[in-house]
Amino acid sequence: MTSPFDSSRFGSPVPRGTSPAPARKSKPLWLQSAILVGTFTMLLYVIEIADVASDERLEDNGVQPRTIDGLWGILFAPVLHDDWAHLFANTVPLLVLGFLVLLSGIARGLAATGIVWVVGGLGTWLTGGSYSNHIGASVLIFGWLAYLLVRGVFARNLGQILVGVVVFVVYGSLLWGVLPSAPGVSWQGHLFGAVGGVLAAWLLSADARKQRARKAVGPQSFG
Repeated sequence: MTSPFDSSRFGSPVPRGTSPAPARKSKPLWLQSAILVGTFTMLLYVIEIADVASDERLEDNGVQPRTIDGLWGILFAPVLHDDWAHLFANTVPLLVLGFLVLLSGIARGLAATGIVWVVGGLGTWLTGGSYSNHIGASVLIFGWLAYLLVRGVFARNLGQILVGVVVFVVYGSLLWGVLPSAPGVSWQGHLFGAVGGVLAAWLLSADARKQRARKAVGPQSFG
């Protein structure tokens, strides 16, 4: 027994004399990057408003070294700030460096950010001073900075090396922040954020290194 023909199963036919609607163009990468890092930065301001409204209780959820509860800070610390001045100081480098990292590809940029986030937080948890609370997006800033500085070297990519040179000229002085400095500054977060950035650059350049190795070996022939 046959069933009645149902044209809806095969989609609606296109009338003669008309062409299918053109596929919607995706946003250019630079615009996607700007929207993503801009949205993240706006989120930080919303969180700071909530922190002020809670009488600054939210910021107690930072990385608290070598405590079980302090492990949650690895997740929360980069989006928390001590006060508005702390957030303002981080805003411009966050926007600039985050945008440049995402320009290498959204997925690759997010992967680099994830590595920096985890390595920076875990390193701070292991080495930070007892009874301290580490917060702030500077862990991401230092991670992104280190990532941009070295990724071109690992990948042997001239364009990325040139971007790294420009970034070093503009923001290279920040690297002093990985050394112990004034009380109240989480140099551990800066240091391990940078370590995470270097690690991310190494891991995410693996494809380029493998391709370079194959070219060095060249084609093999078998008799």
